[in-house]
Amino acid sequence: MSIWQAIILAIVEGLTEFLPISSTGHMIIASSLMGINELPITKIFTVNIQFGAILSVVVLYWRRFVQGLDFYFKLLIAFIPAALLGFAFNDLIDSMLESVLITALMLVLGGVVLLFVDKWFRHSTSTEISYKNAFLIGLAQCLAMIPGVSRSAASIIGGLAQGIDRKTAAEFSFFLAVPTMLAAGTYKLLTDLLGLEISDLLRFDLVKIQNSFDVIHPEDLQLLLIGNVVAFFVAMAAIKFFISFLTKYGFKMFGYYRIAVGVVLLALLAMGVDLKV
Repeated sequence: MSIWQAIILAIVEGLTEFLPISSTGHMIIASSLMGINELPITKIFTVNIQFGAILSVVVLYWRRFVQGLDFYFKLLIAFIPAALLGFAFNDLIDSMLESVLITALMLVLGGVVLLFVDKWFRHSTSTEISYKNAFLIGLAQCLAMIPGVSRSAASIIGGLAQGIDRKTAAEFSFFLAVPTMLAAGTYKLLTDLLGLEISDLLRFDLVKIQNSFDVIHPEDLQLLLIGNVVAFFVAMAAIKFFISFLTKYGFKMFGYYRIAVGVVLLALLAMGVDLKV
């Protein structure tokens, strides 16, 4: 992977992670078109640069992260469903993530849903999120375990369905991304990519932990650093854009866009292009 390829993937990650358009589908297309979808570093890279995107939320909304414990309790309650289901059904989720066809179909189906969301929830005006709201948003977020659904879309719609307005629902989705993506990214980095078992971490097996990092070559560290920096700044800009656009225009354009991306993936599959998640 070249530096320019790393920058392009990081831009794609930063642009799509917090928008309701599925970052997975976009990473598949970008890495496949550049011919790097089968490189070992690509999977490590796409997981690792999520941390840069996460940091953008903390920096952009830092005042919210230094407020009372009530904020963190709500995030914890919202995070629990994904944590429990993700741990219990990890193998099933991984098997679905390997299916580009599922990703493409969910992009199209999710796009159709977004075409009607504004009409369905036009009376959602509350700016307060209760503990019950947080838990139900967390349940809705679990739909994103199906590739192509979009974690952002699922959690925002989960908020809208409870009467919460677009801006408040979107911002809570950003906040919820921090523990969710941090936990999922760390777990995948340590287990799937570095080959560690949970028992190794609990025993603090330093030898095995150190040896596991041999899969990352020293020259790749520069790519990971550049990718996280780029993803951080692009994600920050994307979040600002999304809040402004969503408040004024709603979800319909994102729906059309999702359908177009899904159709592109289906077309590439039909043409026999080797696509990898």
